[in-house]
Amino acid sequence: MHDLTRCVHHPAVSDEGYASLAVATHRASTIVYPDAASFAARKHRGFDGYTYGLHGTPTTRTLEAQLSELHGGVRTVLVPSGQAAVTIVMLSVLLPGDKVLIPDHVYPPVRSFCEEYLKPRGIDYGVYDPLIGAGIADLIDDRTKLVWVESPGSGTMEVQDVPAIAKAAKAKGALVGCDNTWATPLLFKPLAHGADFACEALTKYVGGHSDLLLGSVTVADMALRQKLKETLRGLGVGVSPDECALALRGIETMGLRVAHMGRISEDFARRLTRSPAIETVLHPALPSSPGHEFWKRDMGRSSGVFSVVLKPIAEAELEAALTALKIFAIGASWGGTRSLIAPMAVKGDRTIKPWTHPGTVLRISIGLEDPDDLWSDLDALLVALERPAAAQVARAQVA
Repeated sequence: MHDLTRCVHHPAVSDEGYASLAVATHRASTIVYPDAASFAARKHRGFDGYTYGLHGTPTTRTLEAQLSELHGGVRTVLVPSGQAAVTIVMLSVLLPGDKVLIPDHVYPPVRSFCEEYLKPRGIDYGVYDPLIGAGIADLIDDRTKLVWVESPGSGTMEVQDVPAIAKAAKAKGALVGCDNTWATPLLFKPLAHGADFACEALTKYVGGHSDLLLGSVTVADMALRQKLKETLRGLGVGVSPDECALALRGIETMGLRVAHMGRISEDFARRLTRSPAIETVLHPALPSSPGHEFWKRDMGRSSGVFSVVLKPIAEAELEAALTALKIFAIGASWGGTRSLIAPMAVKGDRTIKPWTHPGTVLRISIGLEDPDDLWSDLDALLVALERPAAAQVARAQVA
């Protein structure tokens, strides 16, 4: 064998006695076969076999299996993002003439996908009040093939009655998909409550370090998994084993991170209700938050994300107050080690139940910093936001 050949062909080494706690990262495009007959018969390996790197490696299979176990499903497919998890489900089960129902608080890009991609291709959509519960039965017609839920809504935190919605949908022959990113399978398992698809943005709590983009769809029916895989294969969609390796590392600490962040978020939410700059706090653990009774019944624990609605008078100081934050970073996404805060535009995204709060919505994601440092940062923000209200009171007293 010449040196150029030796450069290409790796020597075999023994792995006897090698046992690592880390999952190996298997990178591959080409999968080779031991003989011509195996290559010719590769299509018979099915979606659980290895045929091409795009369709899976042992690294991706390990993450899929772990998520399936956590969700109580039979299989999981991995996609490049949480948004892709939602759209792949819709593309797999909807055909021209069909209809999907989405909640009014849905992640805005999902609504845009329905309006700008599905609708021009003959797939209709309807929007419903996220708190409709069993009443959704009145909206499900013969064309409705999929009912989408997002519980709680990632901006305004309404918790949906997923079991009631699923029961109503199943009675009329519609499938149910659930965006479960806020809760993770540690707090809520959609498949156990009647959903057919449990979707997650693994970018958030599974990854846990703000450095990967990944999504997943878990199912309890192998026929649905078949549909998903056929769609992914047809579109040429796959995920990087390196991203999966990061997710596998992150998932090991997810339980501790979510529990810690959830405790802090509940504590802060209760404290924030006392601020004169805040109109209302939207946290599922608060009895005043929409759908609290469903959170208490189906979850009972929290993750680290919640929102507050500011009083309009506080907005004059908002830009400067946000810029002055020292611990919280201003940014979208959530679920990482760093705490985040982000102003959100809500009113323009609602079409069924008007958003009547005039003040800005701030979404807060609790990270892993010391809680005292975080609260000190928030307290400085509140002091700045409360300044106009205090001045208004002072003027009234003088008058």
